[in-house]
Order: sequence, then C-alpha cells, then structure tokens
Amino acid sequence: MDTTPSRFRKIQRVMWYVLFLNLGVAAAKIIYGMYTNVLSMQSDGYHSLFDGISNVIGLIGIQIASKPPDEEHPYGHRKFETLAAIFIAFILGVVAFEIVRSAIERFGNGANPEVTTFSFMIMLSTMGVNYAVTTYERRKGKELQSEVLLADAAHTKSDIYVSLSVLLGLVAINAGYPLVDPIISVLVAVVILRAGVEIIFSSASILCDHSSIDPAQIADVVCRVEGVRGCHNIRTRGPQGCVYVDMHVEVDPGMPTYKSHTVAHIVQYRIKERFEGIQEVLVHIEPAENSHT
Repeated sequence: MDTTPSRFRKIQRVMWYVLFLNLGVAAAKIIYGMYTNVLSMQSDGYHSLFDGISNVIGLIGIQIASKPPDEEHPYGHRKFETLAAIFIAFILGVVAFEIVRSAIERFGNGANPEVTTFSFMIMLSTMGVNYAVTTYERRKGKELQSEVLLADAAHTKSDIYVSLSVLLGLVAINAGYPLVDPIISVLVAVVILRAGVEIIFSSASILCDHSSIDPAQIADVVCRVEGVRGCHNIRTRGPQGCVYVDMHVEVDPGMPTYKSHTVAHIVQYRIKERFEGIQEVLVHIEPAENSHT
C-alpha cells in the first residue's frame, strides 16, 4: 500500500470535499425540518451531521496515520483513530436517545407537522448529493486504495435509504397520517444506534488485538517458499491497511545463517505481496527439529 505524503494529501482533499457536502445536506434538513416541525426530517439531518463528524474523524485519522512511528509509539499512531471512533459511537448513542425522546413527546402532544413542496425538493436534492458523494468517494477510494474512503462511501450509501424512508414519511403525512412522522424518526434513531454499536464492536476488536488474517492462509503462503519446513505461532493484529504479522518459521538445522535470513526476507515479501495493508512482518527463524520443544 502506498504510504507516501502525496497519497495522504489526496485522501484528505477528498475528505474535505465530502465534509462540506455532508454539512450542507445536514443544515438543509435540520433547519427546514425545524421550520415545518417535521421530526423525521430533523432526525435525518442529525444523521447527516454525524456523517460530517465521521469525516472529521477520518481527517484526524489520516493526519495521525501519516506520522511515522516514534520512540513513544514504535508501532505507529493508528489506534488513536480507533479511540476517536469509539468516542463518536457514544455520541451517536446520545443523539439516538434524544431523537427517541422527541418522538415520544410528539406521540403525547399530537403536534401536526407541515409538509410543503419544498420539503420534497430538499429531500430529493439531498439524496442526489448523497448519491454523488457515494460515487465520487468509491471511485477515489479504489484509485488511492483507501480503506477510509471506501468505508465512508458505503456508509453514505446507506444514508440514501434512510432519506428514502423519510421521503415516504412525508408522503404519509401529506396524506393525513401525521403519526408516521415520529415512527420514522424512531426508525432513523435505530439506524444511528446500530451504526454506533457496530463502531464499538469493530473498534474493540482492534484495541483487543483481534486476529486480522486467518493463520491458515498465511501458513499456506509461507510453506510454499523454498527452504521452509513449516511455520507456527502465526499472529496478526491491527486494522485493515495497518496489519502487523509475526510467526516462527522452521528451516533445515544445517542451513547457513545468511541463507536463513534470505528465506526470512522472501517470506516477508510473499506475505506483503499476497495480503493488502501489511505494515510489518516479523519472522523468527528456528531449526525444524527443535521447533516444538
């Protein structure tokens, strides 16, 4: 994976574009949703607002990821991005709670939202923006081999379906069913809460050094290298795009030291060639006859 400064700058530029678009979409839905008292539109607006916040986290993560390892952080700085993501997940939970609370109040007071032609125009135009953002981010993500951009593109694509549900809600309100509004806002809250839970579980697995690659797949690659008798104690950790691998590789006990080092280098090369996002491969060479003693 390319880790040059120019690549990071290109990814950051894309993230800035997407951030401003997400903030514009969020502002349109929140402001007009408050003006017309349409709770589901406001909820969708807050959903878009947190897309913008996730873009900020992406920018921070890319900035930190671009820093090389130092004396205090010999394995780099990628886990700071993970900690920030967990913080955002908790904020998502608070937002979901507030949306549900507002929906319950709406059930109680029976307030009637106002649906106008402009309401439909805002929702349709913001859905168009989300589609353009998804297409642009996915294309740039593939071009720059960026997991951050590809993940954010997938997230933005799911927002289109949330906005579609809000649009259907506006149709129902306009047809004389105002209770559909708080019901849809609760559904949006569930989507937000689910996103937060997924972030927490994903981040927790990274912080707990969950295995990133199936050891059997790595063993299959390593054992094809000439001079390797076997391998064991294969361990992997880290998020996609920044995976650390270490293992014990068995060689002929009579193999000269210089040749065993060559085997180790070939193993490192083959693993980086086979799997994307490998940051470092640590190979422990040991004689085959003493490998399990």
